[in-house]
Amino acid sequence: MKAIFFAAALLAATVPAFAQDATVNIKNFMFAMNVTVTPGSTVTWKNMDGEPHTVVSTDGLFRSKALDQGDSYSFKFDKPGVYKYICSIHPQMRATVTVK
Repeated sequence: MKAIFFAAALLAATVPAFAQDATVNIKNFMFAMNVTVTPGSTVTWKNMDGEPHTVVSTDGLFRSKALDQGDSYSFKFDKPGVYKYICSIHPQMRATVTVK
């Protein structure tokens, strides 16, 4: 029984988790949610507002252009961590992507 448990634990440690892509809608001057994804996942932000918005990480890792209504921006997260971001046009808009 111990051998089966050990083999299962070893397999779980060596098989990478599947990417879990996510979409964050921007609406009413808010990022709709904080998201948690696995490494290798792509997060896409879509602007649903009539005003332009940006998606800018506070550590400088990623930065979108101004997104008009209907525009989107995507970024692939390869490393675990917590990534904070804002809209540089409306800095009160804040959210996070957690990669684990």
